Amino acid sequence: MHRPSPIIITLLFVVAGFSPSLNCLIAKKDDAPPNVLFIAVDDLNDWVNCMGGRKGVHTPNLDRLAARGVLFTNAHCAAPSCNPSRVAMMTGVAPYSSGVYNNGQDWRRSPRLEKAVTIPEHFRSGGYEAYGGGKIFHALSWITDSYGKQQNEAGLWDRYWPSPTNPMPDPQWPVAAKAKRGSNGYLYSKPIAVGKSMKGRPSHFLDWAPDNQPESGTADYKVIDWAAGELAKKRNKTFFQAVGIFRPHIPWYAPAKYFNLYPEKEVLLPRILEGDLDDVPKRGHYGIRKAWHKWIVENGEWRGAVRGYLASISFADAQVGRLIDALDSSPYSQNTIIILWSDHGMHIGEKQQWEKFTLFEESTRVPLMIVAPGITKPGSICERPVGLVDVYPTLNELCGLPRRNDLDGVSLVPLLKNPTAPRERPAITTWGRNNHSVRGQRYRYIQHPDGTEQLYDHMKDPDEFTNLADRPGLASIRRRLVKWLPKESAPAISNK
Repeated sequence: MHRPSPIIITLLFVVAGFSPSLNCLIAKKDDAPPNVLFIAVDDLNDWVNCMGGRKGVHTPNLDRLAARGVLFTNAHCAAPSCNPSRVAMMTGVAPYSSGVYNNGQDWRRSPRLEKAVTIPEHFRSGGYEAYGGGKIFHALSWITDSYGKQQNEAGLWDRYWPSPTNPMPDPQWPVAAKAKRGSNGYLYSKPIAVGKSMKGRPSHFLDWAPDNQPESGTADYKVIDWAAGELAKKRNKTFFQAVGIFRPHIPWYAPAKYFNLYPEKEVLLPRILEGDLDDVPKRGHYGIRKAWHKWIVENGEWRGAVRGYLASISFADAQVGRLIDALDSSPYSQNTIIILWSDHGMHIGEKQQWEKFTLFEESTRVPLMIVAPGITKPGSICERPVGLVDVYPTLNELCGLPRRNDLDGVSLVPLLKNPTAPRERPAITTWGRNNHSVRGQRYRYIQHPDGTEQLYDHMKDPDEFTNLADRPGLASIRRRLVKWLPKESAPAISNK
C-alpha cells in the first residue's frame, strides 16, 4: 500500500492546525443531532496527494479536508464497479449478500434488498430531512437510457436535484474535441477501439480533452452551486445532504486550466512490469483490456490519457473545495459530519488495465475521509483495512439513529476516536459471484470461483507484481485471510 510520507502527514497537521475553519470541528454543546454532508466522487482512485499514491497531483482541497478529520488510507470498495459498489454503500448490504454484481442490475430485484432501508430512508425515519443532488446511486439517464433510471426512486428522498430519475444536470462537452456519440451514449473523439485489435468497434469509453468553455457550465459545477445554495438556507430540521461529483469519471473532459497543471511532457506514467500478469491465474485476467492498453501504448496516447485523468481529479478537487467553503460559511459549520468517499478505484494502465473491474489494489482502494465534530482529531491517519459497507453503521452510531441488524458492515467509530485501535476484520471486495478479495493490514488475498488464488505482500510489493499464493512459508497468512471469505454468495439477480 502506498502510505503517506512523514512530510505529507506533517503537512496535514499543519494545515489542520492553521485552518481558519477549525471551529467547525468543535461540536455544539446541545442535544441537537449532527447534520451530515455526504460527498461521493466518482472513479477517484488513490492518486490523491494526501494518500501518497501519486507524485505531483494537485488536490489541495481534498488534502485540507483530510487534514480536518480521519483519513483512511486502507479503505476499499465492496465491488469494483459503480452500481454494485454504490448499492452496497447505500444499503449496507455487500454484493455477496445481495447478488448485485454488475452495472445492469436493478437492485430492488434482489430478495435481500427488496425491503432494504437505504441510508436516506433511515435518516428520514429518524427525523432528518434527506435530500441529494448529483450521482449517488448509479443512475446515468443523463448520459444513456440503458440502465439506472429506477434506482433513484423519489421515495428514497425528501427531494432530489435535478430530479430522482435524472440526477445530473445537462453536461457540457468540449467543442474542440469534435466528439461523436457512441451507442451507449458516451462521447468519444479518439479511435481507441477502432481497428483489428478492437474488432472494428469504436470506443465509447475512453476520451479526454480540455474544455475552453466557462467552468460554470459543467455539470459538476452546477451540482455544487445547488449544494451550496442548500447549505445557505435556514432550516428547522437536521439534514442529510448527499452531493455526487461525477468527475473524474470518463470521459476525461475538464476545463483547460486543470490540464495546464500537468504539462504533457512532465506527466509520469504508472509503473508496470513486463510479464506482470504471467503469475496471475486465468480467471484473474478476466476483463483486463489488454487490447486497449496495446493500442494506447502503440499510438503514443498513454501520457495524454494520464494527463486527462489528472486534470479531471483536480477539477473534482476544486468542486470539493467550493462545497467545503460553502459549509464553512453556513450556519451549520459547527455541527455537520463530513464524509467523502469514492465508489471504486481506477486503473490508468496498471496491470494493462483501463477503468476498474479487477480485484487488484488500483480497482479496490478508495479515498475515505470522515470529519466528525467532537470525535475526530485533525490530521488523523488510519491504516486499518476498512470497507465502504462500514459507513452506514458508522453514521447510525454518530447520529444516534437506531442500530440495524441487517447490515454487513461494522461501525468505524472506534477508529474515529482512536485510528490505531485494534481491528482484525479485513476489507472484502467482490467482483462477480464467488470472486473475492480479502485486504488485510499487510496482505491481499484473492480467491476465484475455480479455486485459483493470488496473494500479495503490500509491505514489500505495493504494486502487486508478485503472486505469493503458492509459497509454503505463507500458508498461515493465507489461512488467516481465507477464514474471512463469505460462506455463501447469493446468485446474481436478473438484469431484466
